[in-house]
Amino acid sequence: MSRLKYIWNYVCRHKYMITILVFVLIIGVLDDNSLIRRVSHWREIRELNTEIERYRSQYEEDSRALKELTSNPEALEKIAREKYKMKKADEDIFIFEEDLEH
Repeated sequence: MSRLKYIWNYVCRHKYMITILVFVLIIGVLDDNSLIRRVSHWREIRELNTEIERYRSQYEEDSRALKELTSNPEALEKIAREKYKMKKADEDIFIFEEDLEH
């Protein structure tokens, strides 16, 4: 019984500190909006924003290339020759592949 009395006296003496520790534990770890989850959400938002910027710049680059292809027939021919290996009727194409393993 003396042990329970000792615990009760300790709790009574340090009730504010215990209350604050319980509050910090609930807010920091156990709650649905805990600090740990907020930090993980903040990181995810930051990663998604960088991904948005990457896609935005890629979209702008592709838009410029599409505008160039639709307005300039020489650019269209260059892409067709380089990327799709198309040729004119009187041409021959030679493709050289380098052996990268030494």
